[in-house]
Amino acid sequence: MKRFGVAACVVVAMATLTHAQAPDGSLRPVPRAAPAVPAAPVSSADAAGGLVLAEQAEPERRGLFRSLRPLFRSRKVEKAAREQRALLRKGAVCGDLAIQGEAVGRVRGNLRGCGVENAVKVRAVSGVRLSTGAVMDCTTANALKVWMDRAAKPALAGKGGGLRSIRVAAHYACRGRNNQKGAKISEHGKGRAIDISGFVLNDGHEVSVLRGWNARGYSTALRRMHQAACGPFGTVLGPDANKFHRDHFHFDTARYRSGSYCR
Repeated sequence: MKRFGVAACVVVAMATLTHAQAPDGSLRPVPRAAPAVPAAPVSSADAAGGLVLAEQAEPERRGLFRSLRPLFRSRKVEKAAREQRALLRKGAVCGDLAIQGEAVGRVRGNLRGCGVENAVKVRAVSGVRLSTGAVMDCTTANALKVWMDRAAKPALAGKGGGLRSIRVAAHYACRGRNNQKGAKISEHGKGRAIDISGFVLNDGHEVSVLRGWNARGYSTALRRMHQAACGPFGTVLGPDANKFHRDHFHFDTARYRSGSYCR
């Protein structure tokens, strides 16, 4: 019995010693406490509602609230938009400072097939004024600029101090060809045409297509302008085309498989 009691005492003592030397916690890693993050300052007015001002938010959120544009527009698109706004402030249309006028937008016609998308009203091209604001699309406005620079201005450069303005006989009009009832819709009704009846020089002298076409002093210049329009425009008609065009040039940007139609 004594031996058994001694052995029991030894076992109890060893168990007590082992327990005293064991670590306090489990061998599993103890999760670390998250570092304290200083709270963003909140104004007294916002404290009651629990709101934080955008300016007090972290930089990423502050940048997001400041402007959403970078998320949707590239720098290239932003630059193009700025340039377009600058041109509009200077009176330019169709993205070209040489074409002066104003944006009109969509024009509806009262006949089927008429109308213009994104129309503009052109008042001057390459420094040459139009006698009236001419409504057309930008394709036609650009063709008019090309013709003005390459043909009209050079052809009259040595006459009366050069070209000052042009007489516009017709531009946008919802009608049939040659004003004939029941005829196919004219290119005028689509914003793709302009008719020019004369040219005013810087000295005040006016050259009409009707009188100048066969006139000794201006025939060459007018015929040169008529011929040079064939290319920038898809249809070019003049005094020799038919009775409907004896007194003006008709230019439009219709395109044909066989190329420009010029008479």
